[in-house]
Amino acid sequence: MKPSGIITLTTDFGLSDPYVAIIKGVILSINPQAKIVDVTHRISPGLLFQAAGIIEETVKYFPEGTVNLVVVDPGVGGQRRPIACETEKSFFVAPDNGVLWPVLEGQGTSKVVHLTATKYFLPHISDTFHGRDIFAPIAAHISLGTDISKMGSIIADPMKLKILKPRIKGRVLYGEVIRVDNFGNLITNIHQAELEAFLQAASPIVRLGKLTIQEIRNTYTSVPEGEPLALYGSSHLLEIAVNMGKASDILGLRHDEVIGASVTITKDDE
Repeated sequence: MKPSGIITLTTDFGLSDPYVAIIKGVILSINPQAKIVDVTHRISPGLLFQAAGIIEETVKYFPEGTVNLVVVDPGVGGQRRPIACETEKSFFVAPDNGVLWPVLEGQGTSKVVHLTATKYFLPHISDTFHGRDIFAPIAAHISLGTDISKMGSIIADPMKLKILKPRIKGRVLYGEVIRVDNFGNLITNIHQAELEAFLQAASPIVRLGKLTIQEIRNTYTSVPEGEPLALYGSSHLLEIAVNMGKASDILGLRHDEVIGASVTITKDDE
């Protein structure tokens, strides 16, 4: 597969430190023609399942041959392996901590390489910033056409990531909030197809903290301003939102505290 020249960045670095700019500087020093696209740098620190979901949602919209660089690495400096992957459509560079597992399952992996060829790294490797010293230069070299097979040994056991799926018990479907977007909408792990199959002809009663919502709407403006609602977002995941407001504020929780909050949906077919 020929690289497209595009490199996407997904990290938990935030925007107040120089880390993202440093990674871009490393990439551009090796490939000045690289087209760098920021996916997000607001992954909750170390939250692998959140990063995995965003990667899986995003990569399908990029051209074939895109290099996806993912630096969510709570085990930096430890025993986890640095890896590069080639699927039927894309390249990936990341720590082997499971963050790539969902997308590798979905895209059809052709090879995964444990990165050991130090000539493709920066000359000095720190114990705390492999994003700069290993992952960024590897992504840049791949974007120039270097075969990942030259960068280390092929492995057959990339780390799997256990993703918590919604579960059904009796007349109740249990899910959870997996992220909060910039608008304060609470994105759950409940997919539209799964919920519709559960409900069949019944109406839903959606509960999240002190919120109770008894209908799934089509648009944010289908309720009065300031009122909460449930709807399916652009990724077909159930969202809890507030028209012209933030659902995250109603719960009285910080952004990171909302992650993992329980969502229940009960059938109301009376």
